[in-house]
Amino acid sequence: MGEVGVEVVEAVLPELIKKESINFVIAQGENVTDGRGLSVKDLRRLQKTHIDFLTGGNWTPYQDELWPLLKDDNEPVIAPANYLEMEYGKGFKYVTKDNKKILVISLLGRIVGKDSDKKMANPLQKIDSILQEQVDVGKDAIVVNLHGDYSSEKVIIGHYLDGRVSLVVGDHWHVPTADARVLPKGTAHITDVGMCGALNASLGIKLESVIPRWRDGIQTRNLLESDGPKQFNAVLVDVLGQNKAGNIKQIQIEL
Repeated sequence: MGEVGVEVVEAVLPELIKKESINFVIAQGENVTDGRGLSVKDLRRLQKTHIDFLTGGNWTPYQDELWPLLKDDNEPVIAPANYLEMEYGKGFKYVTKDNKKILVISLLGRIVGKDSDKKMANPLQKIDSILQEQVDVGKDAIVVNLHGDYSSEKVIIGHYLDGRVSLVVGDHWHVPTADARVLPKGTAHITDVGMCGALNASLGIKLESVIPRWRDGIQTRNLLESDGPKQFNAVLVDVLGQNKAGNIKQIQIEL
């Protein structure tokens, strides 16, 4: 979330990769550049922290310069597959690292904050279509990210895909949920992974810029918090195959 989030990743991730012997890193990148989308410059900066791939959300189209990269299969970033208002790629890509082929898929929930009135394809139907289309492609892991407001929807898609993909990660709340687990048929899942950025804030936004909105009904501008303690939230998953994980654990670091 914003510059602070990038700084947190720079401070934590390289050492965490060494400590935990992490092979592959995926991040949600839709709030990176001033909280709105992802610039090419910030994408390259995050790649230097050893992030291998970035998924998207409703803010992904905000940075026009990213559009060509979203459509380029060789660039490590995607936008949601079921967002119909704009055309900026198919919403999934393959990445190969350490001789392992990983399919990464990005989806939007049916209700996503300010964009709840925008037209979106049904995410469950869309993921069915993608998985069927890619069924004959050899792969070692399938990772699905659902960016959405409803906890129920994020729980449902986890169970819906249980035994069909390696991992389903929900996000958008910026607040981690306490339900990381391997589901009955072997798929790792968490309702919301949380965020990287300011800790004493409202989803990374200065409290003084949003309290009047809730207390007095005043329309205020979101101001990113840059001071005070920071947080790093993630999940670490042991992937056993394209439809199975050995375990999942949450990583929550304050600094």
